[in-house]
Amino acid sequence: MDDGRQKIQLKLALEHGSEGEALRPEPQGTEASMAERVSESLAEGEQLMERTCERGNLKRALARVKRNKGSAGVDGMSVNALPGYLKEHWPRIRERLLAGRYGPRPVKRVEIDKREGGGKRKLGIPCVLDRFIQQALLQVLQPIFEPSFAESSYGFRPGRSAHQAVAQAQTYIARGYHWVVDLDLEKFFDRVNHDFLMGRVAKRVQDKRVLKLIRSYLEAGVMEHGSVSETEEGTPQGGPLSPLLSNILLTDLDRELEHRGHCFVRYADDCNVYVKSARAGQRVKASLTRFLATRLKLKVNEAKSAVAQPWQRKFLGFSFTGGETLKRRIAPQALLRFKQRVRELSSRTQGRALREVVQRLAPYLRGWRGYFGFCETPSVLRDLERWIRRRLRSLVWKQWKRGRRRFAALVARGVDRKLAAQTAGSAHGPWQLAVSPALHIALPNTLFVALGLPRLYVTPTA
Repeated sequence: MDDGRQKIQLKLALEHGSEGEALRPEPQGTEASMAERVSESLAEGEQLMERTCERGNLKRALARVKRNKGSAGVDGMSVNALPGYLKEHWPRIRERLLAGRYGPRPVKRVEIDKREGGGKRKLGIPCVLDRFIQQALLQVLQPIFEPSFAESSYGFRPGRSAHQAVAQAQTYIARGYHWVVDLDLEKFFDRVNHDFLMGRVAKRVQDKRVLKLIRSYLEAGVMEHGSVSETEEGTPQGGPLSPLLSNILLTDLDRELEHRGHCFVRYADDCNVYVKSARAGQRVKASLTRFLATRLKLKVNEAKSAVAQPWQRKFLGFSFTGGETLKRRIAPQALLRFKQRVRELSSRTQGRALREVVQRLAPYLRGWRGYFGFCETPSVLRDLERWIRRRLRSLVWKQWKRGRRRFAALVARGVDRKLAAQTAGSAHGPWQLAVSPALHIALPNTLFVALGLPRLYVTPTA
């Protein structure tokens, strides 16, 4: 009953002009009344904030924020606490949004290891309330900007994916574009010029309250180690609006590449241009470096950018095979990260039983397979499956510790006593013995299937 009552109260709080709000008398001149008078005189293109605050749009935004979960921001509010907070405070927040007076809180700075290694990536986590408002705003702005984006842009767009970007790159290579200009934008999300970005947003957004709100998110500041610093440039990674804003700015790059007639694929700030010779690649790289610096105030990271053949580079975690048969393969760096993560999740120092280890591995393996299963080299996936099972057998062998216990465990699992004695007394280490006949009998592949260990390679159905 309490949950049902809370949902009804939240529904009333989010609904514009709801009975719950109408029962509250507002004195003349309040933000709410001013906002109502302003909205009546606004043209259709200037009513984006009203559309942002519509009940249906807010319900979708709340559902998305709850689904995405995520950490708390500087105010410590969790995603689970957001509905209750909105039930009590949304009418006042809505008044401030409609009056153009809402101010977001600073984002919380966190650092994560870069996927490719070699340092940390800085993320900015907005408060849950600001994530909710950004998501509601994104849902209104996305349809406005989507038609203006380039066909070769794939990142963070409805109906588009990293797999489509990789497949398009493969198409260019198959057509004879055997050299790639791999551009890495140096600290892109930290270097975005606010004035340039807002100028491009203002070309399609007339509602000054929305423009003011977007700029306030860009300039909200960052809290790190207890102190807040101003943000004069950049768009923090971590908020729902950041991917859209990056696409808006980098559309200038897309149009320039289209104007020059280049074959290219861009996914967020990861851009690959495909050409037919190394010399052409060097010319393109030099001219694009100048274009990005002069037009967008962005710097190319020379250490990470290159002109090379596609099978020598990685793109969104994938690479390609050389030779006559062109296939998608998993980039070596991605394979190293995979093995490192599996080692972390199956560390024997944690003292977990085999079933618990498999339960910890399963979500990661399913997610990894969902993305990298797109490769066209199934033998690599089968090799990884064998490596994981070998690691798990090695883990169990270490847990059995001594000869007597190992002998008893092997016999109990159907191993011949003579073979069990030979294996238990072997001087070989766990990794070598993990591929022994005795351990394959004691810990067969069917056991891992029964425990719920996901397969990485699934045979395609006809």
